[in-house]
Amino acid sequence: MLKAPVLLLAAVVLGTLPGDVLAQETEIQEWVVPWEQSRPRDPHVGPDGKVWFVGQRTSYAAYLDPATGEFKKYDLDEGTGPHTLIVDDDGTVWYTGNRVRHIGKLDPITGEIQKYMLPDERARDPHTMVFDDEGGMWFTVQSGNFVGRIDKETGESVLIEAPAVVGGRGTSSRPYGIKMDSRGHPWIALFNTNKIATVDPETMEMRTFDLPENALPRRLEITSDDMVWYGDYRRGYLGRLNPETGEVTEWANPSGERSRPYGMAVDADDRIWFVETGVQPNRFVGFDPETQEFFSNTEIGSGGGSVRHMFYDESTNSVWFGTDANTIGRAKLPPKERITS
Repeated sequence: MLKAPVLLLAAVVLGTLPGDVLAQETEIQEWVVPWEQSRPRDPHVGPDGKVWFVGQRTSYAAYLDPATGEFKKYDLDEGTGPHTLIVDDDGTVWYTGNRVRHIGKLDPITGEIQKYMLPDERARDPHTMVFDDEGGMWFTVQSGNFVGRIDKETGESVLIEAPAVVGGRGTSSRPYGIKMDSRGHPWIALFNTNKIATVDPETMEMRTFDLPENALPRRLEITSDDMVWYGDYRRGYLGRLNPETGEVTEWANPSGERSRPYGMAVDADDRIWFVETGVQPNRFVGFDPETQEFFSNTEIGSGGGSVRHMFYDESTNSVWFGTDANTIGRAKLPPKERITS
């Protein structure tokens, strides 16, 4: 195992947010990843507290033990280009082989890897994954233009083709971020459109919802009331889609049009957290749906470059993220301030 120095970054909130809302402090700490320029990303906390992540540029899966600062790496085949991973309750690690058309299963004890090829050659770039409660995982295929589900026991997968688009960045609607609602339905940001999609797991039929003109959703989150929240990467808004009515509500981000919101998370209090990657250093922002206010705005000490995906760990009330500055970061969230009459 390798031990890397910790960047001690006691994050200080600068100033106040629009509307004279006092910004709360969010403590951010980062660990330098010992494998240089590897693009560490998409962390996921395992059942033993280790923080797993992938190295997209140099094709590995690895973990950080935050208690000791030690790292351990598992090399994948050269050119795999893993995009994300998620960790099962038994510690099994699943990753997407973004350049090689497979979903991989890693046994962290033996290092053994099983590869499950996707059944359509067009599904060449599996992207982001999320567990369901029925023994499987849903995933997106960005350029290949699919949403899929894979069975953890059999490795068999089903693909649903997403709507095609005309013009712009190719014909794929670019299925990107994906999350599950309380009914077991996946919700997907279609990053080449102003639409969000969902799939009925019984019929495998896809339905889309329109967002405002020129909106570009990239990541999304779902609160306990099944409201779908998204970051508008093009226009610089935080948005909320009501799945029952199709109504969309938006809030302009603190950095405005240039904010480019990317990685997102929702905490146990249903507060929304996201990173503005269009400003340098990147900024870690908190929004409370109850007050409809941005209440926290913190610089990421390494600069971030881009924070692409985040994971909320309820046991420590922390959000984990990877950065293009080659760090793994942890944001210890401030407690929610309760509204009193």
